[in-house]
Amino acid sequence: MLRAPYLWTTVKVALMVSGAQGGGYALSVWLPTYLKTVRGLSAPGTGSFLLLHISGALIGFLLGSWLSDAIGRKSTFMLSAVGSFLMILVYMFAPLDDVSLLLMGFPLGIILYIKFPPMGPFMTELYPTAVRGTGQGFCYNAGRGIGAVFPALIGLLSDHMSLAGAIGVFSAIAFGIMILMLMLLPETRGRSLSELDGVVTAPGK
Repeated sequence: MLRAPYLWTTVKVALMVSGAQGGGYALSVWLPTYLKTVRGLSAPGTGSFLLLHISGALIGFLLGSWLSDAIGRKSTFMLSAVGSFLMILVYMFAPLDDVSLLLMGFPLGIILYIKFPPMGPFMTELYPTAVRGTGQGFCYNAGRGIGAVFPALIGLLSDHMSLAGAIGVFSAIAFGIMILMLMLLPETRGRSLSELDGVVTAPGK
């Protein structure tokens, strides 16, 4: 898993997960603070926004499960990465009133979280049986660890620019990493797990 012929695959997948997690953390960790300090909402008002956003996330998990088989794992990831970044920019910078912002939280939750259901199958379909569990566990948890740095960096950057700007910058970095790594990884929908045993996949294939 951390040696040939799996090392390059492990690096790419771990970085892809880092981008996915970092992009999610960039918004979810700082959203309550943004709503309270920038939008001036009360605690009950912030709770309403978060409830609608989390409800969208539930739909996103269900939709992502279906899309990963309908259009493929990579296409689902790409849809989430590009869509999430664009919607975060609108959410942070568009002159929306509070009602529009509230309603937009629902589709934002959907698009932001459709990337998570395909991760398990995607990583499973990249490794042979001998290292499948180790590879999947390492990549996902390494990605979570690296992605968790993004909220701290947003806090540091927000001392020098607006909180919305800091969230936008690190969302761009996170989803940019995710998209770049996806371009270097194969589509795995329909791949037979038995074919992976004893077969080494060339980098980028």
